[in-house]
Amino acid sequence: MAKPRSWTQIWPCIVGVFILNFVLNFKIVALADDAGSNSIVSEGDCKNTNYQLFLPPPYKNISSTICKPVWHSYELRYTKTGDTTTIILSAPYTVGWVGIGFSRDGMMAGSSAMVGWINKHGHAKVKQFYLRGRRQSEVIVDKGELPLSNVPAAVATNGAEIYIAFQLQTTIPFGKQPILLAFSTKHPQNHHLSKHVDKTAVIFDFSSGSTGPVSNGLMHMRKSHGIVGIIGWGLILPVGAIIARYFRHKDPLWFYLHSVIQFVGFTFGLSTVLLGLQLYRKMHVHIPAHRGIGIFVLVLSILQTLAFFLRPDKDSKYRNIWNLYHSWFGRIGLFFAALNIVLGMRAAGAGNDWKVSYGFLVSVILVAVIVLEVLAYFKRSEKRSLPQTFQMDSVGEDNFPNNLAKG
Repeated sequence: MAKPRSWTQIWPCIVGVFILNFVLNFKIVALADDAGSNSIVSEGDCKNTNYQLFLPPPYKNISSTICKPVWHSYELRYTKTGDTTTIILSAPYTVGWVGIGFSRDGMMAGSSAMVGWINKHGHAKVKQFYLRGRRQSEVIVDKGELPLSNVPAAVATNGAEIYIAFQLQTTIPFGKQPILLAFSTKHPQNHHLSKHVDKTAVIFDFSSGSTGPVSNGLMHMRKSHGIVGIIGWGLILPVGAIIARYFRHKDPLWFYLHSVIQFVGFTFGLSTVLLGLQLYRKMHVHIPAHRGIGIFVLVLSILQTLAFFLRPDKDSKYRNIWNLYHSWFGRIGLFFAALNIVLGMRAAGAGNDWKVSYGFLVSVILVAVIVLEVLAYFKRSEKRSLPQTFQMDSVGEDNFPNNLAKG
């Protein structure tokens, strides 16, 4: 039977062609997404509402605004006058609160939001909140980083809609800005916001009226980034490592399975990083720890792939060094990949379904590893306990001394 080494001669060409094809296809999809996100949204896409009838001055005195649909029936109007940007958000409303947040990276933590509601007595309320974290105690009223002007913010209702109007004073012109939108059906209690019923994040371009908000496809890209990462680094690569450690007695089947599975896992990992880079470029997401660890794990994955092609023969004096390098780099990569998945879910504000699903996956893998490790230990102990057999050389007549006295 041919050694596994014999068929690896053609793998560099196969891998190179596959990766090149994958990267080119990804770039084509990314360019197509960029082209699609620049579609012009006209003011005719917004409802023709005369908000000048119910908003107080100076908002009622604004002659024209640029209006864009942003989410469901939410509409965002804005206009610029010098360093002042006037923003009016309209949304469906019955009870509870509606909020619009401004974030640096599209995440809730660290953002500042304007929240409006009509209290139980029919009085309109609007407050700025600083979202220091995800817990209710970390949502701080009358704090935030929005450069509000001296003109008071306003809230009004018109039929089944609520309008939140405010002005931002800044010398730095707005460009593409991550915006958070959320609502709740419960009134705030003593200015403590109840948990939102639903939320979303979009990228809104304040730089001109020619470009509408970036498609919510970015949110799908972020979800795909997480799913592909969990499948590749959280499932496929650990399974390949388990095969290499516990199924070597199935030679050479374990080698072929390990090679193919790890290559598929590497492809998923590469896809995860490419999606992450696209998100960083489009959303300007700044999560240095998550980004740095992701690149570090990708580098380890590339080194592991190169190690496949540089594997010395079994009788080489460098084989033991290669084995140590390959096994420990793999373990380090899997550890930091698991850590980065947790950091990514935390940064994205993942729900309990994500946490439970990944926790279940990790638990299954850990249980499998423990069971296989115990079985491998007993197998090694059994081998050590077997009595060693010695092969004795046959002793011929010529081996005895010739000078012995014969009886």
